[in-house]
Amino acid sequence: MSRAPRHGPPGEPGPPPTTVTIVFVLARAVVYASLFIGFLLIFLPARILARSGVPAPTRPGVLQLLGVPIALAGAALALSCILAFVFLGRGTPAPFDPPRRLVVRGPYRRLRNPMYAGAGAMLLGAALYYESASLFIYAVVFLVAMHLFVVGYEEPVLRDTFGREYDDYCRRAGRWWPRPRRG
Repeated sequence: MSRAPRHGPPGEPGPPPTTVTIVFVLARAVVYASLFIGFLLIFLPARILARSGVPAPTRPGVLQLLGVPIALAGAALALSCILAFVFLGRGTPAPFDPPRRLVVRGPYRRLRNPMYAGAGAMLLGAALYYESASLFIYAVVFLVAMHLFVVGYEEPVLRDTFGREYDDYCRRAGRWWPRPRRG
């Protein structure tokens, strides 16, 4: 996330976006997400599988039956995050073109980093499907790198950009695991 200016008081929706604005933001989000997904979640895992000599399974077994829904759930979660950034935050997943508003609804309601969690689930599901220790290690390295990025860059920038609004959100939503509902 970059230091995008905040528009209006915290919690205020601001003026409604025009259709042209939403289409332009959606187009940018599709391009950036495609590059991220294409490189980190498709190209690199394919290279890892090729180098380690792991073939595609010929018959589905238990691990394949576990891996597919985990990967699909991760993909659905990541996609819903991208759409939330576009329609709720009026921005993209790219750190240099972030949402203009703090996104705290949808998949972000109880979890601060569902997009990275979804991407990690995609990788872990693929590791199960291919029964690949190398791909599992890559998934773990990816998640550790995302954690370091979140703690070292994203959270400080979000705190600087959104101030108390972000601090309040951090108290309500867990970084990697949803917080229990208080009630």
